[in-house]
Amino acid sequence: MRRFWPLLILALGGLFWWGLQRPDPNALPSVLVGKAAPGFTLPLLKPYRAEWGERLELSQQVGSRPILVNFWASWCLPCRDEAPLLERYWRHYRDRLLIVGINVQDSEAKALEFIQEYGLSFPSVFDPKGTLAVDYGTYGVPETFVIDTQGKVLLRHAGPVSEAALRDMLRKVGLEVL
Repeated sequence: MRRFWPLLILALGGLFWWGLQRPDPNALPSVLVGKAAPGFTLPLLKPYRAEWGERLELSQQVGSRPILVNFWASWCLPCRDEAPLLERYWRHYRDRLLIVGINVQDSEAKALEFIQEYGLSFPSVFDPKGTLAVDYGTYGVPETFVIDTQGKVLLRHAGPVSEAALRDMLRKVGLEVL
């Protein structure tokens, strides 16, 4: 039994070292990059229905401007960090960029509280079971995809987007950003 402990400690130390060597989460591969974005038709959350209708269908939005799809949840702390930034960019670039929020694995009431708390005016749809997140191969929330005007996924960003990352993402779709 005494010989077992050094081996266990060595194994745990090796696992710890390996974990520290993991790449940036954005380096995690996405099979969608370069391919057509999975289509969806999902119910819009109540605050957006007057302007957008009952449901948002991705195929109806492709073509006129790039689309930034952001998976979020009210219980996600990093989502709270990025929500004001996404709202600011939506207000500034909405004529040249569509931002669509995908609320996943959440309750509708909590999602509505989150939207009100952050004053989010970009449309968000409700996907309580996270089915679309599975279709997009997300690793968690927040996660953001940029779709070009042809409906192809150009890039994926895992984790909360910073202003610098968001600027870089939008430049890749040809938007002039400040």
